[in-house]
Amino acid sequence: MFPQSLPINLNLGQRSLCLLMLLLISGCASETPKLLGSPKSETHYYPNNKAYNRPYTVKGKTYYPLPSAEGYRETGVASWYGPESGNRTAMGTPFKPSGISAAHKTLPLPSRVRVTNLENGRSVDLWVNDRGPFHRNRLIDLSQGAAKAIGMRGTTKVKVEHLEMRADSD
Repeated sequence: MFPQSLPINLNLGQRSLCLLMLLLISGCASETPKLLGSPKSETHYYPNNKAYNRPYTVKGKTYYPLPSAEGYRETGVASWYGPESGNRTAMGTPFKPSGISAAHKTLPLPSRVRVTNLENGRSVDLWVNDRGPFHRNRLIDLSQGAAKAIGMRGTTKVKVEHLEMRADSD
């Protein structure tokens, strides 16, 4: 702990003084120490502080939900899911395959979005109430009912746009 140039025969008081001096000098460093942890989790403000809107980790990857969906618009690959009937969504509600809902990795829950099938132009407005998909290069997972509504088979390229929530929204 002490530099080797210090005499070994220092008494306890002298060692304490050396240690104190060392600590005082190290406090004069020009750089502020960096705190451990993710900078993303320290800088995001989560207005809806429910567990499903906080950072989470799946298969070793950490996801940081957006603090707001305002202005969200993205194009990517959609998939659909259905056999999970009866399971609970991330929000704790029962999943209904024939319903009109979706899962997204980072949109705040719940979020109202319009999903447009870019192959045929059909769209559906729905609530994102679950987390996923956790497959590479997938943007959104639609319930079987939502996939059917936009004429989707297998995976499809879609556009996802946030819709402003109104008091009269369903």
